[in-house]
Amino acid sequence: MGRPLGAPLFGGAPLFEGGAALLLLAGAAAPLASLLVHIDAAALAPLWSARTYALLGRSLLLAAAVTLGALAIGVPLGTVFARRRRAAGPASVLLALHAAPLFVPPFLLGLGWFALLGRDGYIGSPASASLLFSSAGCTLVLALTFAPLVSALTALGMRNVDAALIEAARVVAPPRSVVWRVALPAAWPSVAGAALIVFALALAEMALPQLLRVAVYPSAVFARVGGVTQLPGEAAALSLPLLVVGLALLALERRVLWRRGRVFDVLGGARSRSPLADDERSLAGVAAMTVGAALSLAPFAALLARARFAGVGAWLASSVQNSLVVSVSAASAITAFGVVAGHAAARGRRSGRALDGGALLAFLVPAAALGVGISALYSRPATSALYHSLGIVVLGLFARYAIVGARVFGSAVAQSSRAGEDAAAVAGARFASRLWHVVLPTQRRALGASWLGAVVFCLRDVETTILFYPPGGATLPVRIFTLEANGPAPLVAALSLTHVALTLAVVLAGAALLSAYARVRPLAPARSP
Repeated sequence: MGRPLGAPLFGGAPLFEGGAALLLLAGAAAPLASLLVHIDAAALAPLWSARTYALLGRSLLLAAAVTLGALAIGVPLGTVFARRRRAAGPASVLLALHAAPLFVPPFLLGLGWFALLGRDGYIGSPASASLLFSSAGCTLVLALTFAPLVSALTALGMRNVDAALIEAARVVAPPRSVVWRVALPAAWPSVAGAALIVFALALAEMALPQLLRVAVYPSAVFARVGGVTQLPGEAAALSLPLLVVGLALLALERRVLWRRGRVFDVLGGARSRSPLADDERSLAGVAAMTVGAALSLAPFAALLARARFAGVGAWLASSVQNSLVVSVSAASAITAFGVVAGHAAARGRRSGRALDGGALLAFLVPAAALGVGISALYSRPATSALYHSLGIVVLGLFARYAIVGARVFGSAVAQSSRAGEDAAAVAGARFASRLWHVVLPTQRRALGASWLGAVVFCLRDVETTILFYPPGGATLPVRIFTLEANGPAPLVAALSLTHVALTLAVVLAGAALLSAYARVRPLAPARSP
């Protein structure tokens, strides 16, 4: 006889969601709350300075300019990519090349642009160097870095617009009008979600502005804990405005996307593909895709021309191993969290909304504030074993990117039927059994995509880990960042390309495993008792 749906079950949803909440508490909520504890009256002095808020204002304006630039580049390119006829073909290759900057830290691309446009660059001049080392140059490099994210989400959103809507519009309007006046407005959740992500990433960026000698607010926080002067109290105080900004962005996202029920539309819907394709061979479309791919590849080509790989292995030390260990470990924790939090949010549970909101806040708060909080909370004798191991890096990366797992998996669950889960519940299956035998087998691709996306984010991270990585625990991006100022340019270029090769190998291996796993026969459904 089956159990009633409301009956308490050992291993039920509250137990899983409680475990996810504890992870989020340890990695994000408690560190951010600890910022308040580590501030005394003397540490508040920078908050009374007009220069502090002038720097914060410039950083917000920089992030806004980067977002507008990425939208100006990415939305038109996304519409072009959305109109390709075939899932595979030249357009897909160009899209993959255009997306290359998303897989590496922005400051590596800055190194490539410096090799091109610096005073001694391959096509550089004093004028181009002056432009590059300015707020305008930093904005342009970041906009080119994040534009592929806008392109990809715009194309995905447009190709998932309801086919019936597109067909009806094509009856009375030419194809181009259908794209710009129907498909693109209908895909606004994807564009809005991309804009929010770009703004948060641009505001948190610290390494590229330091490379280009542009003062930004996160660098002021870093200077008080990662520089010569150690002022953790002032760093915690300066992190408070960043926490306020993160809360404001969270409130905006809740109002614009969540309250309107479109939050899971950012990554696409369950509707049939819309027949947008009609000009894949258009010269203008091909030219736009080619230019987009060329701009993305230009800094990589410059690094390749400058790199000298002789003896590079000695400089890597354990950074490659560290990168792989912490990225795979953090991505696995992110995926497990995403299964629980994403499923709960997609099924409309209040706990799911709370978990999603907490994870999103940890992402929207610039990484400098999260890093200061983690350092302040765990740099004490009781937690010294964790703080002086790679575990602290794993915890920080989990907290920073937990939202990736929740949103990717949640989007897939939200677009699937819950009939199988309800039937299993009526038959008496516990929550763990329903999750294992019903949800996961039907969402294998989402599970793999969640893990792979989290690995990429963790591999490219600099800002989160640089404040608290243990001795000998530097990841490859952190190793490159610390060598950039004084290391030989050919060596730094070689290390940068090593990171590119490492990320490419992980992505290709993950994609191959994901494709193979998707063909595996699903687990047997749970039997009723």
